[in-house]
Formats: sequence, structure tokens, C-alpha cells
Amino acid sequence: MERGGDAVNQKTHLVVDNGSTRAHCALGWIRRTLYPPACVLCNLPAGSDDLCAACAGDLAKNSHACACCALPLQSPLDATCGQCLKRHPFFDLSHAPYIYDYPLDRLIQRFKFQGDLRCGRILAAILLRSLQQNRVAARIQALIPVPLFRKRLVERGFNQSLELARDLGKGLGLPVLNNYLSRTRDTHAQSELGADLRQANVRGAFDLQKVENLPPRVALVDDVMTTGSTVNECAKTLKKAGVEQVDVWLLARAP
Repeated sequence: MERGGDAVNQKTHLVVDNGSTRAHCALGWIRRTLYPPACVLCNLPAGSDDLCAACAGDLAKNSHACACCALPLQSPLDATCGQCLKRHPFFDLSHAPYIYDYPLDRLIQRFKFQGDLRCGRILAAILLRSLQQNRVAARIQALIPVPLFRKRLVERGFNQSLELARDLGKGLGLPVLNNYLSRTRDTHAQSELGADLRQANVRGAFDLQKVENLPPRVALVDDVMTTGSTVNECAKTLKKAGVEQVDVWLLARAP
């Protein structure tokens, strides 16, 4: 009798659980139908990425770009920009699916400077989808976020590059090597400097804290590339440590 009672109780418990699950799903469907998620930019009903179709369509795609530094190019027949032909950077390839322009700049600024993690999740999702669609990650073995200096990390409370790298790592099944690459001095914000001063500003500003388990093929993760000075200095540091291939994954490239 005790065994039979246990079986009945287990069966009843399963029925209750299934009913509860169905009710929860139904409530979720009703909630999404009556109160669909709002677009983070315009507050109209949004899709799966919390962007409405119109705002998602306004993102400026970087359709014809330099394969090396992702600079937008005028002609689809060009594969590499003149600067990279003249002097190849230390990194090998770049992937930046969008141009740094409205409305993507709003999403990045809200994430980076206002701590809007919802925008961060949207940005990571659209970058992940682009990487998967273009099969960019085939040979990459690990992700390395571009580091912040300690003072700036404390002021901001988080490293936007690390947050992006974590989501990308989960989506692609790649490890994120945080605290391997470090920024050794507090450089001026690159956005405040002209192109001629940016390279000098970050020269010698990065160092490797760890070399063990450093794979031969890695991708640097950052939000935006303007002149490429920061990621180039990071790649230079990694190449000196023996890394064979350094790709750069970004959300956007400044034209």
C-alpha cells in the first residue's frame, strides 16, 4: 500500500506541475500579447532583440569594408583600404557589421556611459548573429576583451568590452580570457584626441598578465573602432607573446 500511495502521489504531483507549467506559459503569452516588449529606442512594439523593425532597419550596415580594419569602402571591388595596403596593422582581420552612426551610436552610448545593460544585451545579440551568419568564428579559440584602466573601470563600474565578450562566448562556445591583457596606464580618452595623437596615446599602454593557456588564435572584442590604434596596440602585445592570429570583433566602425 505504501508503494502504491507513493506512485499515486508522484503521478498527482506531475499532473499539478504540468498544469502549473501550462498556466505559466499561458499567462506569459497573454502578457506578451497585451503588453509586447517596447523598442528601446522609440518605445513601439519590439521584436526579439528589443528593437522594432523600423529601428533595426535604420542600423547602418557596413556592407563594403576593408577586410583588415573594417573601414567602409566606396567600391565593393576593393578588399583592402589604402592605409592597410601601405602598412598592415598587427591584427589580421576585423569584423564590424555596422557603421558608427545613428541609431547604433545611441545604443552604444547608453550601454557604455549610462550602464544600460538592456542596450548591452541588444548589442551583443546583433553582433553574435552577424558573427554566426558570416561564420567568422570558425578558427578562433578564445576571446579577449579590450581592457580598461583600473581607475576608469571603478568609475564606470563595468567594462563594456568584457560584457560583450561574455555574451559572445556563451553564444559561440568560446572561453573568455579576462585579466590576461591589462592596461598599464591611464591614457586619455581616444575620442578626445585627433587621429595623429591616438597612436602615441596608447603606445606601450598594454601588457600581458598571463601567458599560460594562451591559444594561438584569438579575437579581441571591443565596441567601436575609430582609427584602430587601441586594438592595434593590443594585437601588438599579443603577437609579441607568440599569438599567431589576432582578429578584432566590433559592433561598429567609424567612417
